[in-house]
Amino acid sequence: MHAIKTFLQDTPEAALFLCLALGYAIGKIKIWKLSLGGVAGTLIVAIFVGMAGHITVNDQVKNIAFAMFIFTLGYISGPTFFASLNRKSLKYGTFTLIEVASVLAITALATVIMNLDPGTAAGLLAGGATESAAVGTATDAIARLDRSADEITALQANVGTAYSISYICGLIVVVLLSSQIFPLIMRINLREEADKLWKQLGGGSDDDDGTHMEAAPDLVGRAFRVQRVAGRTLAQVTADLGGHLTVERILRGGKVIAVADDVVLLAGDQVLVVGPRTAMVPAETAIGPEIVPSADLETALEIDQVVLDHRQRATTLDGITKQLGNRLYVTGLVREDKDLPLRPGMPVQRGDTLKLTGAKADLDKVVPALGYRLDPTVKADIIYIALGLVLGFVIGKIVLTVGTIPLTLGTGGGCLLTGLLFGWFRSRNPEIGQYAPAAADVIKTLGLSVFIAVVGLTSGPQAVDLVKKFGWGLPIAGVLMTAIPACISLVVAWKFMKLPAPLALGAITGQQCSTPGISAVQQVAGNATPLMSYTIVYALSNVALPLLGPIAVAMTVALT
Repeated sequence: MHAIKTFLQDTPEAALFLCLALGYAIGKIKIWKLSLGGVAGTLIVAIFVGMAGHITVNDQVKNIAFAMFIFTLGYISGPTFFASLNRKSLKYGTFTLIEVASVLAITALATVIMNLDPGTAAGLLAGGATESAAVGTATDAIARLDRSADEITALQANVGTAYSISYICGLIVVVLLSSQIFPLIMRINLREEADKLWKQLGGGSDDDDGTHMEAAPDLVGRAFRVQRVAGRTLAQVTADLGGHLTVERILRGGKVIAVADDVVLLAGDQVLVVGPRTAMVPAETAIGPEIVPSADLETALEIDQVVLDHRQRATTLDGITKQLGNRLYVTGLVREDKDLPLRPGMPVQRGDTLKLTGAKADLDKVVPALGYRLDPTVKADIIYIALGLVLGFVIGKIVLTVGTIPLTLGTGGGCLLTGLLFGWFRSRNPEIGQYAPAAADVIKTLGLSVFIAVVGLTSGPQAVDLVKKFGWGLPIAGVLMTAIPACISLVVAWKFMKLPAPLALGAITGQQCSTPGISAVQQVAGNATPLMSYTIVYALSNVALPLLGPIAVAMTVALT
């Protein structure tokens, strides 16, 4: 053990990655429906490793990791955040306001009752609100306090320790309340309510959890031998079939002929028809017998991911579908890295990513009018992203003095602001600044995890003293920090706003940016309806909650 301890002290980078490995392993362990997740698991492991080894990691590692995380967070949220600033979506901002007001009030009350220091108070707020980003903004704010270096180090360590305690409490509470207790209070069967709402919105069954492939997909291709429609043009045949099917290939006498609306079909022609399964059912009766397609009749359809920009005017999925005509099909809609349900009235907004399926020639004609095709070979525009980070650091250095109080956004606030603006600007000019969702998720997750690991390693030596000092006060405050705003939001959503239960519960998990919470609600609901409100509230809270770190620090300093 002494050799291991010495090795970790001499090689702090190894200790850092050991915490990541063990933390994510622990984060995967499920007890009932609960798992800590990799970030919380990493923090807990890092605290214990720090307690055992007194390991020191360069602060620059922490600062760089947090800057990359917070910039990426803003970048991803930017398009949705600004698109949500409209009359219809802003009603969901009520939930973010409830969250912000509640956690600040509870933090102030806990500070007065337990005489909390700024670090512990900020960590309590961040953990109870299940907002990891607030840990970074709070530690950045503490670094600017007029205190000794040793006191600042101790306060920053308290942030991580208090966060780990209250986060565990907050995680358990938000999952239990949103997926189990609130449906009982409302006296509803959440699955039945979600199914009812899904059907009202024009959806079908949606029990897929992302680990299965449909045995009977919605979009299918079939080959037929022309008999009953011989002598009719392709446009007439398509119209007779309801305009929802596309003839992608025609084989005549063993030769492929060009597909065009004015082509007259002849008896014996072989045609490849593509379209929704429901529209395909009467095709054999109308066209002729189904056949096994030959190699010459087969064709490949392309799948393009298109980021919607300001040039497209359709505001619903139905409008987009009409704009596409009958030769292209919408097969997916992604917002904030979440797959949303496909229904005719589903609102779409700038920054959404549509998955379109069709022939390459048809995609080339339509995509420019909708937005920007994601290039699968480009994962990240490093020039654009790096410049955004530089500007964030510059803005974070700006200090404005109001009276005698110096105000500054710090690294966290500066990079969050530039992330929002760069993400929004890219949504309006999608030909620049590509940041593939998978690449952004890796940077965001790795940045936060490294930052949290460094915080935990620093917090370890002070963890025992902090727990002894405040005892059960911190976990109790952590429970209240999560439960009180959730209960207030339930009353507002259910009694005043009259939201359907899935939307109400989705908004409650969104106000705390709780991925485990929305996952639990969605699992009980059986479909994606809770995501429709979650994504809006999540975008607003994802911007507001990280800004509470410096506010909590300043408030605690004033109260003590």
